Amino acid sequence: MSVFDRFAGHEQVLFTACEASGLKCLIAVHSTALGPALGGTRFLPYASETRALDDALRLSQAMTYKAACAGLDIGGGKGIVIGDPARLKTEAVLRGYGQAVESLGGRYIAACDMGTTPADLAVVGRETRWARGTEPVEGGSGDSAVMTAYGLYLGIKACLLHRDGSDVLAGRHIAVDGVGKVGRRLAALLHDDGAQLYVGDIDAAAAERAADAYDAVALEPEKLYGLDVDVLSPNSVGGVLNDASIPDLRCRIVAGAANNQLAAARHAQALADRDILYAPDFVVNAGGLIQVVDELHEGGPVAERARARVRAIPDRLLEIFARSAAEGISTERAAELLAEERLRSIGALRSFWQPFRTARRHGGR
Repeated sequence: MSVFDRFAGHEQVLFTACEASGLKCLIAVHSTALGPALGGTRFLPYASETRALDDALRLSQAMTYKAACAGLDIGGGKGIVIGDPARLKTEAVLRGYGQAVESLGGRYIAACDMGTTPADLAVVGRETRWARGTEPVEGGSGDSAVMTAYGLYLGIKACLLHRDGSDVLAGRHIAVDGVGKVGRRLAALLHDDGAQLYVGDIDAAAAERAADAYDAVALEPEKLYGLDVDVLSPNSVGGVLNDASIPDLRCRIVAGAANNQLAAARHAQALADRDILYAPDFVVNAGGLIQVVDELHEGGPVAERARARVRAIPDRLLEIFARSAAEGISTERAAELLAEERLRSIGALRSFWQPFRTARRHGGR
């Protein structure tokens, strides 16, 4: 297999290593058909560079689909900084990463993800115009986890409405795997609406704190996947829906914010075969992306404008569920088709007009 086959479907992958700062990073640009590629920056101690690359390739493609389904005019990308942020996250590393982002000339816009914060992106932004997701004092919109959790909350209600004809949360049993930035906020919203919660996290202390705050039952994360609940919400790592876990599921709905919850494409159909409604993660977790993209408006971010767009997530999910039922395909495939159709139609439109825009910028020459 050619080395280029590994990157099939991607427009560009940038690898950067800087001995002076200790920076080792890569940026995957999957698609700019709808606009510049935007994606979060993961700062993690990957077991190998190959694992980091695989993560970047998969996540950048998911970002393309996420943006397309959300009706946004951006493409999908992903940034990876390899290393333990507790030891290696220095000003020099962050600014070096900013220089790598700037070298792409606006083809990729960096935002926050695991291991990075709005404050980190402000440092990255000292070297590039293409960093978003900073705090309001820096001109950004703040922590995107707030809007991710809100969109997921609305998505769960849409799933219940589709499944049961009612989106009432009072008395529902919901298992939340991962109570970090998104999962804890989701738990608060669900608790306020009267849901009975079961929470788990690799950080047992965090799970106990969430349990105390939201009258929940704290369990080891793996035990959440065998509970008889209305909804299972994975909000931690990817690949949790797999050959080992799916046969043990007793939930009726899976809706979570974790990226790439399906270990393989076939697992979407495996869930459907068990009559488990799956909310495609790249649709239901789009709230944070919507918030960050709102920063690209000329006048800067407007919270209510972003929130209004997040409120469209339930309608998009219901459209996907209807298409899944009508065409006899998984909800994941229905969402992919929706994204691919928009990429083709709007992408072709942009390609048609690109020469005219280029000529105008160059004075008609």
